[in-house]
Amino acid sequence: MSPKRRVYLHVGAPKTGTTYLQDRLTLNTRSLAEHDVHFPSRSPMVSPGLFHFRAALDLLDQDWGGPVGHAKGSWESLMRRTRRKSGTVVISHEILAPATADAIVRAKRDLADSEVHIVYSARDLARQIPAAWQESVKQGRKWSYRRFLGRVEHGRPWFYRAFDLPTVLGAWGAGLDPAHVHVVTVPPKGAPGDLLWQRFCTVLGIDPAWAPRDSDRLNQSLGVAETQVIRKLNRRMDRSTRREATYDELIREMLAQNELVGRVSQPVRMPPRLQPWAEAETARWVDWVEQSGVDVVGDVTDLRPLPPAEGESYVDPDKVSTKQQLRVAMDALSAMTREAARRPDPDQQLLNKVRTHAKRMRE
Repeated sequence: MSPKRRVYLHVGAPKTGTTYLQDRLTLNTRSLAEHDVHFPSRSPMVSPGLFHFRAALDLLDQDWGGPVGHAKGSWESLMRRTRRKSGTVVISHEILAPATADAIVRAKRDLADSEVHIVYSARDLARQIPAAWQESVKQGRKWSYRRFLGRVEHGRPWFYRAFDLPTVLGAWGAGLDPAHVHVVTVPPKGAPGDLLWQRFCTVLGIDPAWAPRDSDRLNQSLGVAETQVIRKLNRRMDRSTRREATYDELIREMLAQNELVGRVSQPVRMPPRLQPWAEAETARWVDWVEQSGVDVVGDVTDLRPLPPAEGESYVDPDKVSTKQQLRVAMDALSAMTREAARRPDPDQQLLNKVRTHAKRMRE
């Protein structure tokens, strides 16, 4: 007798369109549910994406990105909602990729009454490495590009452990039928905008038309000057990785995600010297995929790290000119000033609360 539900655990990798996929699932939760496809949430007040993030934190025994204890109990809450469903259930968050063996065992044990599938989206290293460094800086890291690259080559940063395909799928796929382990390759630059979504739907066995609302949530890239300014701001503010909610809102959300994107600064690229290393790593990935027999949706050639196109020059982010950085810093200061002017005076807010309370007491 086959299980009454199939659970697709989308475990990453970071910087492979996961934000877009999760937001599209969220936007189309109701229409997908009409076809017995579910992206569970805790309540209408908590988005599925945030709920799955907290559940992943809880499973990993982590507690960052919010107040102390904000994730406690979220994994079991997600499991209760999953067990109430039939058909197809999707659980998605990229921080699950480098989970420990204990966390993976617990996840599979908690889903023992379901047909479990592991889904992993993978991207070429020539785009993945620059994106990972930028994201780490957005999250509060202070390391230079040179230092980050040195650690990547030795497989040490969290990001590299998360997007090392054989390691991640070797752990998550252990004991599963290879047909239930799926690799979705991220389409190359210039491909149709919804091709990644179509590939994701193929894995889930659903019609893309069941989720007609598209997402405009794109985790956009910063240029070399913008990333360097954010990095230096992190150092000046002594900003820890996603520890201070106010800093995170202002620096990551307002500056890095909005004000400083789409500018004319040169993009962050993988250094040409790493091309042979990236090609060797990709060959290792492809060999593992072919020998393991896992399901591939897309083309493994999408994982090939292409060298810079003609006319694309490499600019070292650690050596971007002071003039460029100053221009970006002034724009950031202007944005911060406008934001400060828009925000209400805390003293006036307190006074209004006191007046409202006094009025209620009189009534």
